[in-house]
Amino acid sequence: MATRPQPPKNKFSNVLRLTLFWVLLVGTTLAVLAITAPQEKLKEVSISNVIARANKGEIDKLQIEGDIVKVTPEGQDKPTEKSIKDSNSSLYDQGLNKDADVEVKIVQPSKTGDALWTIAGILLPVILIGLLFMFMMRQAQGQNNQAMGFGKSKAKLYGLDKERVVFADIAGNDSAKQDLEEVVDFLKHPKKYQQLGAKIPKGVLLVGHPGTGKTMLARAVAGEANVPFFSISGSEFVEMFVGVGASRVRDLFAKAKKNAPAIIFIDEIDAVGRKRGSGMGGGHDEREQTLNQILVEMDGFETDTNVIVLAATNRADVLDPALLRPGRFDRRTNIMLPERRDREAILKVHFKNKPTDDTVDLDKLAAKTAGSSGADLANIANEAAIIAARRNAKKITNKDLTEAFEKVAIGPERKAKVMNEEEKLLTAYHEAGHAIVGHVLPDSDPVHKVTIIPRGGTGGVTWFLPPEDKSYTNVYEFKDILARAMGGRIAEKIKYGDDGITTGAGNDLRKATEIARDMIIEQGMGSKLRDQVFHEDNGGMVFDKITHERPYSDDTAKQIDAEVEHLIKEAARRAELVIRANIAGLEALAEALLKEETIEEDVVVRILKGSVLPKEAMLHAA
Repeated sequence: MATRPQPPKNKFSNVLRLTLFWVLLVGTTLAVLAITAPQEKLKEVSISNVIARANKGEIDKLQIEGDIVKVTPEGQDKPTEKSIKDSNSSLYDQGLNKDADVEVKIVQPSKTGDALWTIAGILLPVILIGLLFMFMMRQAQGQNNQAMGFGKSKAKLYGLDKERVVFADIAGNDSAKQDLEEVVDFLKHPKKYQQLGAKIPKGVLLVGHPGTGKTMLARAVAGEANVPFFSISGSEFVEMFVGVGASRVRDLFAKAKKNAPAIIFIDEIDAVGRKRGSGMGGGHDEREQTLNQILVEMDGFETDTNVIVLAATNRADVLDPALLRPGRFDRRTNIMLPERRDREAILKVHFKNKPTDDTVDLDKLAAKTAGSSGADLANIANEAAIIAARRNAKKITNKDLTEAFEKVAIGPERKAKVMNEEEKLLTAYHEAGHAIVGHVLPDSDPVHKVTIIPRGGTGGVTWFLPPEDKSYTNVYEFKDILARAMGGRIAEKIKYGDDGITTGAGNDLRKATEIARDMIIEQGMGSKLRDQVFHEDNGGMVFDKITHERPYSDDTAKQIDAEVEHLIKEAARRAELVIRANIAGLEALAEALLKEETIEEDVVVRILKGSVLPKEAMLHAA
């Protein structure tokens, strides 16, 4: 069983000082209130009036305290009036009859109040000065502790008393969970492995797209193993002061060893684990010192320490090779984007506590969300609940789910943006051009929805969805994607002429150029540069300027530009051939969009039922 981290030794003294501070403060306040509390208020009357009423029997009691006479009228049980008598004579000398039916009581005046005021005047300033001194000392001690603890680790400890996350709580990621089960088993039963000479895997690197559940899997490992879990971000190691990051690394690993078996989880490790020797910051760069200390600590583990380092990143390509070698991060677990079955399981988890009606079909939604991460699916579920709540519904409907999916995938509808009739007509032809080309070409994904309602930063959207998950994309599919991207600009050209084209196709052209360059540079799909890859470095900063390392000559760059130009021109030619061969479908689709603004897949298929694929637009004829 893992031991708990011991509390700091000075914790009790700090609590005691804080308790004494508040006791003194409250006690002083109560004393001041007691001393300064207002005395009972008595009506002041003349002494002659008091004596006259006493002689008539209208007063029951007279209490004399020095020169003050407190009067208790007939029928009262306590004084309600007061008067002042002559200091040199008694009440009898001033006219009170000795036979009057009134009780006269002489009380010696109390000097307690004066004494309290005297004591308070002496003690109160002393107490206030003492309290101020204590406060200043505590502040100075706190600053000293903060300065002394500057190099301490800021890792958060998720102990055994926290609500645990286990693998059963995480939908999907079955292959990643299988890879991590050995780590869990080692932490649970270390002797079983040590008896056979097996060594603990010192590090496990979780690599995957953002939102795929790397952090959640790390917590699940700790939950399954039932051990302390130290969590810290890579950026929390580095400060502006040299050596602080390395000090925090040492402190973190020391804490983990004391609580072994334990897990250290470093999120976004690429913040400190980037390749060394980049020439930025030199050998005394704080980030590099922190990385060096991590390398030393990981390689310096004893064989029976039972401490495992989990790290997460989506930029494994930038990590230092020394960090990835065996003996440090022995395992690398790739966490992929969820497949359809996993997406459905994830959606069921997120809709577990959300009321839905019978129209909600999570399997259908899982089919449409290819390429979405677990975080994307959680966002869709949350948006669906928000949309349903906004219309004061008790349950989430399939319409809410569809609207949430479209909002997350292509942006919210900008209903406030009003387009004039000319702009709506142009947008309708533009989107109809995309739809026709994508519908006719054989290797294009089917049209899911076409709308001329502005969404996000676009004036309209033609949405294509793959019928199933795909791991690869071939040349034919890429070229059909380029052709349908050019469909909007070509439709504008056919309808309005070369002088009628607008900026509406700017985003389409940018994406088409990016795809074409990726085909040539990264995928080796050029005609003249076939099977050659020219990967470009992400670049760096030198004197505030971004630099890129280009691994090819100027002559090759010209060939790449020529290949990209050829692909774009070929795509434009094929799109124009398809649209001109189906001009009636273009008009019918544009008219439907002007009328309905949004049309679904089945309507598009019905309108374009008679569309044809020109022989010249087929790839083998290109």
